[in-house]
Amino acid sequence: MQQQIKDLLNESIEVKKKVLETLVPKIEEASKLIFKAFKDGNKVLIFGNGGSAADSQHIAAEFINRFKINRNPLPAMALSTDTSIITSCGNDFGFELIFTRQVQALAKKGDILIGISTSGNSLNVLNAIETGKKIGTKSIGLLGCGGGRIAPVVDLNLTVPSDDTPRVQEAHITIAHIICELVEGEIFNGK
Repeated sequence: MQQQIKDLLNESIEVKKKVLETLVPKIEEASKLIFKAFKDGNKVLIFGNGGSAADSQHIAAEFINRFKINRNPLPAMALSTDTSIITSCGNDFGFELIFTRQVQALAKKGDILIGISTSGNSLNVLNAIETGKKIGTKSIGLLGCGGGRIAPVVDLNLTVPSDDTPRVQEAHITIAHIICELVEGEIFNGK
């Protein structure tokens, strides 16, 4: 079992090395987009399914509460947290529109949408991104598996170079933590 643990840790490390080799400029660009949105009085809306829904909540919490600095909250919201909204939208309009309805209600021009999909093909994520474009939002995709159908639609795709869902999710939260730290530091000047 110890060898299996070592192998799994090495797989995670190898995926993150690929992220290091391929995504550093895009991570910087994502950080700058989010920083500008916050500076301009806009917010970040984050959404995904399953583990990506949990990651959405995690990222929103880092912006709202704190990452490393005790500071004022930054406006961010996970669209996967309100079971009444999700179930009513799913029941009345279909699961593929659960995030779209929320984007229609909450997003405004200049806001940032972060859609998370390990496959890059989550229809409800894709639909919300497309709806946001009509409103005037900017979009970032935290994706895997080559980016799928979402990659060409988002303004900035951060596609983790792996098809292994757990490794993609591990890289997504690492990328999100880096973005949170960069944005927090830029806004609050390391205070």
